Amino acid sequence: MALTKQEWLALEAKAHQLRLDMLETTHMAGSGHIGGGSSVMDILTILYHKFMNLKVEDPNWEDRDRCILSKGHAGIGYASVLVDFGWNDREQLKTFNLTGSKMGIHLDSNKVIGVDASTGSLGHGQSIAVGTALAARLQGKSYFTYCILGDGELNEGSNWEAFMSTAQFKLNNLITIVDRNGAMIDGMTEDIMALEPLVDKFEAFGFNTLRIDGHSFPELANAIEVAMATKDKPTCIIADTVKAQGFGGKAGDYRWHYGAMDNDGYEQAKKDLEAYYLGRKAVAEKEGI
Repeated sequence: MALTKQEWLALEAKAHQLRLDMLETTHMAGSGHIGGGSSVMDILTILYHKFMNLKVEDPNWEDRDRCILSKGHAGIGYASVLVDFGWNDREQLKTFNLTGSKMGIHLDSNKVIGVDASTGSLGHGQSIAVGTALAARLQGKSYFTYCILGDGELNEGSNWEAFMSTAQFKLNNLITIVDRNGAMIDGMTEDIMALEPLVDKFEAFGFNTLRIDGHSFPELANAIEVAMATKDKPTCIIADTVKAQGFGGKAGDYRWHYGAMDNDGYEQAKKDLEAYYLGRKAVAEKEGI
């Protein structure tokens, strides 16, 4: 196992805290992309608190690992991560997506410290990631680029052009992660534009392809370690997740791609998140080594 029990429990606690921060931000903003923000949160948590080579004191360190959040609408979750990491003032969350705020609903790399690329016009993230991975190779740098895509944006042809480039140049320093929550703004992906068999498609495009539970820290850790060690081809991790994971009856409901909560809904969401965390913590306590 790539994680010790202590690490696993620490990641569970951090992901819980970040989901609570995202909930608070959504409540203050009046609405937000809470569904995709929660489905991707475990992925962001393990990258920033286990794998990515970063310097808190120097967010622009040229040898840092890069993270391209292609599904930029999950910025309400990403903002919590970047604030918690110490790169942005927590007060900024109080103005998220409000007029004059530095933190718009899609995070701007010119305004939010730690954002490696402005995204949200879906279908562009992988192309940017190909560029940063090629730049590392040309400059003799050892940093990794992690590109996190939503499954809904796999509708975009530009992604598949970028996947061809990723494989053509054998960019083993680019780790592609698909947040496969099965839902998009107007329905379930398999109803709107079917993606399966997704593993077969990525393999046909030349990727080492792994399919895992995207809410399991041990499975995420093992997959990322395999991806980092694979030298002859790039790796795609298809992380099966749940839209609005942890939010009780909202989990798995595509209608919570974007939403707002009244005070009662907010209080219930806090209770749901606490119950969800305690369940996951119990599993880590029992199965961790």
